[in-house]
Amino acid sequence: MKVISAADAAHLIKDGDTVVTGGFGCCGHADALTAAIEQRFKASGTPRGLTLLFAAGPGDKATRGLNALAHRGLLTKAVGGFWGFAPRLAELVRRNEIEAHNWPQGVLSQLFRSIASGAPGVLTQVGLGTFVDPRFGGGLLNTVTSKPLVRLVTFEGEEYLLYPRQPVHVALIRGTRMDTAGNLSMEHEISLQDTLAQAQAAKNSGGIVIAQARRLVEKDEIQPHDVRVPGFLIDYGVISSSDEEHPQTYAEVYNPEYVTAGNADEASTFGRSSLVRTIIARRAARELLRHPGAVVNLGIGIPAEIGQAAAGLQYDDYKLTVESGGVGGVPAYGLSFGASRHPDAIIEQAAMFDFYSGGGLTLAFLGFAQVDGAGNVNASKFDGLLPGVGGFVNISTSARNLVFCGTFTARGLVVGVEGSKLQILREGEIPKFCERVDQLSFNGPLSRGRGQNVQLITERAVMKLTARGLEVTEIAPGVDVSRDILRRSRAPLSVSRNLVEMDRGIFDDVLRGRTNG
Repeated sequence: MKVISAADAAHLIKDGDTVVTGGFGCCGHADALTAAIEQRFKASGTPRGLTLLFAAGPGDKATRGLNALAHRGLLTKAVGGFWGFAPRLAELVRRNEIEAHNWPQGVLSQLFRSIASGAPGVLTQVGLGTFVDPRFGGGLLNTVTSKPLVRLVTFEGEEYLLYPRQPVHVALIRGTRMDTAGNLSMEHEISLQDTLAQAQAAKNSGGIVIAQARRLVEKDEIQPHDVRVPGFLIDYGVISSSDEEHPQTYAEVYNPEYVTAGNADEASTFGRSSLVRTIIARRAARELLRHPGAVVNLGIGIPAEIGQAAAGLQYDDYKLTVESGGVGGVPAYGLSFGASRHPDAIIEQAAMFDFYSGGGLTLAFLGFAQVDGAGNVNASKFDGLLPGVGGFVNISTSARNLVFCGTFTARGLVVGVEGSKLQILREGEIPKFCERVDQLSFNGPLSRGRGQNVQLITERAVMKLTARGLEVTEIAPGVDVSRDILRRSRAPLSVSRNLVEMDRGIFDDVLRGRTNG
């Protein structure tokens, strides 16, 4: 292993290379390296024609992470899972300036191991019946991308999708300490991500591995059990010069609660959320009471806030997980999503998805952008945004119980609470319950065939997916079913004969410290 500058590392990347980037969303990205690549490209126009391969695309929704690489000519192709923190990259896709494929995040995480082991790819039923399925679009994100890479195959009489292996010429990874032999530790990283598998994939593809670390230490200073990537897999090391190049998350330079054991009940609280998100999270948290001993996934967005909402239940017979690899604790949200305060354990991302895909999840909370009358859900492409499907498909395919969380309408919705009753002060401009979803991220009829229990929770109503479609089972106090729900939905909804009112305790004191909307 040779220690070099970030600028020298950028010059190791050749035109046409396929580059794998580490990081989980807003955490753990090698910013010194991607910033140097951007600077080289702006100065010289090289490297050109790169392909990006990533699971949970890292970024700060502005300029850092993959946003630094979002330049026409620098990139020609991207295969990724979650794009939501890299809007500049998504803008290249919308302008048809790069070829773009959206695959499930968990599949990509597992693909790195397949590449490392020489396997032909990942064979799985994850993605069947969604927009990733070649029969429904093949995961293509724009018109310049003309041919799906994903293939539909039959194995022992059942349908599967084959996500083929890709060559890896350069892996850009990150850790906390690196010793002079190249051994890399990750004790201050909120997630182990796919760091080891990405390094192995590059080496076994004949490529190179460049690792960014916060500190260089002497050989033997890192204990063997603390080494996450052994030195023989790393070709070059770059030592970051500042916290800005190496923040723990894009919201926090370093928070020791994310990497230390402790009592989650005593963890510091996160910032206050909006009123409407708080209401939804508080109602959703009550679903934990229905599933004693549940192993739970919290997705990005409103679902990520359920962990904090659950703290007020005086109930702890559940285990929260996030797909980055965090087990237990209180999951963070915003630009620290992927971290958990005082987690019980942190495992590799691919290992977490192995557990999810095998049916280990009792309950999953996921967001939604659109829902139609058949219970189909879009969470990946809507209203000019391109967050991508992320781990949504993996999780929604395998969890036994699903709860989709989101507002009833979008863009401009303002709510209030008075006397423990919900008030719709201004209706959102965009109906989220629609005739047909723009992109099929979740297939409602296929889910019913798998025997999953599916609910949707909004600020004003709770619905369940039945054989007849969506049925309203609960309404918020102060809400009129006809005026506020049925007339505001373009999807057909039925109303349960046993319609009940949401627990008014959800709305008691909810205004304290919250903003409207």
